[in-house]
Amino acid sequence: QVQLVESGGGLVQAGGSLRLSCAASGRTFSSYTLGWFRQAPGKERDFVAVITRSGGVTYYADSVKGRFTISRDNAKNTVYLQMNSLKPEDTGVYYCAADYRPGGGYSVLGYAYEYWGQGTQVTVSS
Repeated sequence: QVQLVESGGGLVQAGGSLRLSCAASGRTFSSYTLGWFRQAPGKERDFVAVITRSGGVTYYADSVKGRFTISRDNAKNTVYLQMNSLKPEDTGVYYCAADYRPGGGYSVLGYAYEYWGQGTQVTVSS
């Protein structure tokens, strides 16, 4: 069982930056691939970024590539999403999610993730 708690959301002007954090409970944190997803008002939840167990592999949605960076600290059971050059279209609720993958690899599909946080709101004003 893993519990995830996001923090760091808020209101920022276009071009600004935010850093989201997601703290996880559980002693097998390093066995999980971790992802960030977001949901804009009236839209489906979309994949944003993913990081493998050791942090050696990351993958991003095209819409955030070059602006967002996902990282993790397994000693602190925490995954981060550094968001730079924010745009109004980045507005939404951001969720972190955990996918148990002792064999490695990753998925960009939400249904592959077993555990989800409650979400944190990010609003980017123009």
